Amino acid sequence: MTDFTIISRSMLGRKFSTITTIITVSVAVGLMLLLLSLRSAGEEAFSRGSGNMHLLVSRDSSALVSVLNGIFYAKAPQRPIEWSKYEQIVQTYPIDWAVPTQLGDSYRGYPVMATTPEFFTKFQPDPDAPWKLSKGDFFAAPFEVVLGSAVARATGLKIGDEIVFTHGMSKEGHEHPEFEYKIVGILEPTGTSHDRALFTSIESTWILHAHDRREQEDHNASHTTLDDLTPQDQKITGIYIALPTRPGSKVPAVLQQVFNMMRSDTSITVAQPGDETKKFFAIIKNMNLLFVGMAGVVMVSSGISIMLALYNSMEQRQRQIAVLRVLGCSRARISSLVLTESAMIGLIGAIAGIAVWFIGSKVAASILKDVLGLVVHPHLDLATTLIIVMATIGLASLAGVVPSVVAYRTPVARNLKAIG
Repeated sequence: MTDFTIISRSMLGRKFSTITTIITVSVAVGLMLLLLSLRSAGEEAFSRGSGNMHLLVSRDSSALVSVLNGIFYAKAPQRPIEWSKYEQIVQTYPIDWAVPTQLGDSYRGYPVMATTPEFFTKFQPDPDAPWKLSKGDFFAAPFEVVLGSAVARATGLKIGDEIVFTHGMSKEGHEHPEFEYKIVGILEPTGTSHDRALFTSIESTWILHAHDRREQEDHNASHTTLDDLTPQDQKITGIYIALPTRPGSKVPAVLQQVFNMMRSDTSITVAQPGDETKKFFAIIKNMNLLFVGMAGVVMVSSGISIMLALYNSMEQRQRQIAVLRVLGCSRARISSLVLTESAMIGLIGAIAGIAVWFIGSKVAASILKDVLGLVVHPHLDLATTLIIVMATIGLASLAGVVPSVVAYRTPVARNLKAIG
């Protein structure tokens, strides 16, 4: 009888205990791998959202809040920017292009981005890939709307459908049924937060808000048009800005200089989206460490489970060990069998943990895509995976030390006496 046969029969003889311990190990390994892979994949996904812009201007409370609101649609910015201020910024600084944006409305909880046609011709959510339409065209007139891919998939809306927007970025705001928007285009997926937004002309939003103002001034106000707009109505919440770059370079030579100059204007908040994304992940790094620590605790707990399972089985296996000794097995071999069994449980648990990671990564990626519109591609780093697998086997082997010592010290004569 080979050592492998002895070990496999021992494990099968305690199916429930063995399977439970393996599941505990696999969950710990899978959680550890999932946290590490999602962190790097999340950074890549967030960096895609800011695309080819260099600066983001708003009047949010901080640069990070500006990025979260203006690019990732966390919530509607509270402080608008006057159109005259937008024109001043464009005329004052060396800018390649500037795209105004206005957030504050929604459709069934999905944010509406009001902007200009340059949003689709100048700005790219992925620096290496321009916008592409799945169906229809980009908006070319007021009250035309283009759907992000996630919105189209979730709502089932089609080209030609007419919808009504809600004031505010929740489902509880008031609507303007007198202003219907016609869907003229549906975008291809970009793998960014923009997939869960709707896009329309900035004039449409100005008209909508101007109508609110006119109704407050006169309840009998007629239908609002572009001619009714005043400077008070022409407001935005953000500006996507790109600076001139040299051929072959994506980083403008004047970036830091212009950034510092714009920051001297205390009436606006200026952000470098790439830097703010890094700061954001630096903030949540401590949370990552906490979760990794929790996964480590689970892994240690699984090691203790292995030790207890094997230790508790020693009482039942004393006769088996005594018989093996009589058949010629040395104390050292008996001890090594227990250690090997413990290591095998760790190995099987680690392999199962990779399967847990695979399933968990698919579920997490699906949730992030549906909720945030982010496409993440979690992948395993070979070196990290090997380290975690080897550490799991090492921990499992360590957990088998106490049971192996018990097996080593099992007296032969005492445990065979009952047979006679």
